[in-house]
Amino acid sequence: MLQAIATAGNVVLATHIRPDGDALGSLLGFSSILAGMGKRVLCYLDEPIPEKFSFLSHDGQLVTDLEEVAAFAREHNNDITSICLDCGDFQRLGKCGAVMQTMRPFLVIDHHQGNSGFGDFSWIEPHRSSTGEMIYDLALQLGAAISKEAANGLYTAILTDTGSFQYNSTSRHTFEVAGDLVDLGVQPAAIASALYDNVPLVRVQLMQQVLATLELFLEGQLAIIRVSREMLQATGTTYEDCEGLVNFPRSVYGVRVAAFLKEGNDGVVTVSLRAKGNCDVAATAAKFGGGGHRNAAGFRVSGKNLMWVRDQLIAVLTPCLLSDNG
Repeated sequence: MLQAIATAGNVVLATHIRPDGDALGSLLGFSSILAGMGKRVLCYLDEPIPEKFSFLSHDGQLVTDLEEVAAFAREHNNDITSICLDCGDFQRLGKCGAVMQTMRPFLVIDHHQGNSGFGDFSWIEPHRSSTGEMIYDLALQLGAAISKEAANGLYTAILTDTGSFQYNSTSRHTFEVAGDLVDLGVQPAAIASALYDNVPLVRVQLMQQVLATLELFLEGQLAIIRVSREMLQATGTTYEDCEGLVNFPRSVYGVRVAAFLKEGNDGVVTVSLRAKGNCDVAATAAKFGGGGHRNAAGFRVSGKNLMWVRDQLIAVLTPCLLSDNG
C-alpha cells in the first residue's frame, strides 16, 4: 500500500455516507498531505461538508457530483489511485462505491472492527483510536510534510472519534500523535470551541424533544432515545443536528449502553450505540448487519418502525447486560 500511494500521481479520496469528524478530518487532512507531495487530489462527498466542520480547510478539489469524479478520471486517462477512508464496509460508501472500484488500485484505510477488507490493498487496525491517527503515521512513513491545515483535520478526527479522549481505544500513542499535531500548530481550545460551543438554537430545541424520549431498560443499564421525522420537521433541523446526542444517555449513572434510534425518510431506522464497560456493542450491531468498535457502533434496519427496532435491540442486549460477565 505504501508504494501504491507513494507512486500515485492522481488520487481520488472518499469516505462513508453521513461522514463524522473522523471521516471528514481524515479525508481533508490526507488531501492536504497528498497535495503537499505534489499529487493531484480529488475528494468526493455525497453532500456538502456539514456546517459544524466548516472550519476545516484542505488542499485539493472537493466535489459532491460523481460526474466530476468521472471527469477527473478521464482527464488523467484513468491513471487514478482511489482511496477509501474510515469506511467499515463497502455499502457505507454509498453511490460512489461502484465508481471507486473502477479506479485501480483501490485502497482501504480503516479502523473499524469487523472490516474484512474490500479493496485491492487494505490497511485495517481495529485497535486504533481513529483513522486520523493512522493517516498521521502514514504521513510519517511517506516522509510527507504535515501542514497546519492537515494537522487540524487529523486532530479533529482523533478528538471526535475518541469522544474527546474518553474511549478505550485512546492509547499512549494517541496522545503522542495529538501532542505532535499541537506542535504543528493545532490549537485544541479553538477546535473544541468550533465543534462544541457553536450550537444553533434549533439544535437545542431538538435536543429537548429527543431527551424527552429517554427510556431506561434492563435494570437501568440500557438507555434509549429516539428521533422521529416529525421532531426534525417541527424544529427545522436535520440528521446532522443529531450528532453527539447519544452521549447524553451514555453519561447517565448506571447506564452501560446507550442507543439512539433515528427514523429516516427512506423507511430506514438508523441506530447509534455507545457503551461503557465490557459490553461489546460492535458485536450487537453485527447481529443487525452493522459494525463499528467495542464502545461505539451502529446499524440500519429497513422496513421497520422505531418501536420494533427498540424491542429487538432490548432482546439482543439482555444477555450481555444481565449476565455476570457482561
